[in-house]
Amino acid sequence: MEHLINPQVKDIQISGIRKISNLVSTIPGALTLTIGQPDFPTPRHIIEAGQRALDENKTVYTQNPGLLELREAVSHFVKVKYAQTYRAADEIIVTAGASQAVDITLRTILTPGAEVILPAPIYPGYEPLIRLAGGVPVYVDTRENGLKLTAELLAPYLTDQTRCVILCYPSNPTGQVLSKQELNDLAELLEDRELFILSDEIYSELVYGESHQSIATIGRLRDKTIVINGLSKSHAMTGWRIGFTLAPANITEHMVKVHQYNVTCASSVSQYAALEALTAGIDDALPMRQEYEARRDYVFDRLVAMGFELEKPDGAFYLFPSIAKFGLSSQDFTMRLLQEEHVAVVPGDAFTSYGEGFIRISYAYSQEVLEESLNRVERFISKL
Repeated sequence: MEHLINPQVKDIQISGIRKISNLVSTIPGALTLTIGQPDFPTPRHIIEAGQRALDENKTVYTQNPGLLELREAVSHFVKVKYAQTYRAADEIIVTAGASQAVDITLRTILTPGAEVILPAPIYPGYEPLIRLAGGVPVYVDTRENGLKLTAELLAPYLTDQTRCVILCYPSNPTGQVLSKQELNDLAELLEDRELFILSDEIYSELVYGESHQSIATIGRLRDKTIVINGLSKSHAMTGWRIGFTLAPANITEHMVKVHQYNVTCASSVSQYAALEALTAGIDDALPMRQEYEARRDYVFDRLVAMGFELEKPDGAFYLFPSIAKFGLSSQDFTMRLLQEEHVAVVPGDAFTSYGEGFIRISYAYSQEVLEESLNRVERFISKL
């Protein structure tokens, strides 16, 4: 029956991030800097809110777009934090994580052959969803541009077939953030074009220095932008699977249809926990962000001292150093590092072929793990 499987599905590869992280479990004593998951526990008051929902038997379907009071909390949260203005009633959908939010967005806006422009290197979760929706991914190489998609770099790639531009800042895997001027330049380029912008802002609460700004708040860009966000990174709630979309009502009304037939609604128990996170826990991310910033500085300084070349990130919890000087492919570098020093990082080619020559290091780990891992990395490269 293999020949009857959807060819688009058969062509999808398991994420390179998961491949290396799964391999770690087979090596005793191995340390991992692979997964983009907060090492903080979900705040206790959020867990208790979820427990109360269970105790009170709040375990039934909610409205398809989510609890209205949760959507109202989302609306308030993004207005206070990022000056984004979205109506709870018809411009917000609560989803089963940000990944499902991306999926329903692309399935709503794409038709066969429509082009989607993405900055590369980039998180590998977008391309399969684009292809499953019939779209065509078009990558823009940002390696010589500070790992950023700027207006000047983007302009030559815009065609009559362009249906969507994906902006994912702060970036996974690079941690890069677009400046206000860079966002304004992109807005000027895209404002009068008939296309959508998918702005994946899942790391918005993990920006160091200036606060996060969304392209949806600039000029008329709100009318064509679908913002993706969620609680996995900001509130250490990866397993709760709560994300959300924010988009104009005329776009949201169609996305709700895809969402309805996809999952019906997000987990009711998780929604009540999310309500607690966005109200009583509106600033829960602040102490985590301070700790991540200290870890970023430590890991960055260590890598620079070892001789790595890399951009200093302004957000998320990743570093993306070049390994070109060592003369090894990203696969060979990571496999040898794992086998010889028992440290796992992610090969850059897991983030498309444009990531070749880099590795991704997550610093969402304890200081003790970071120190020992970097000691082993230093020992490894001294032998190359």
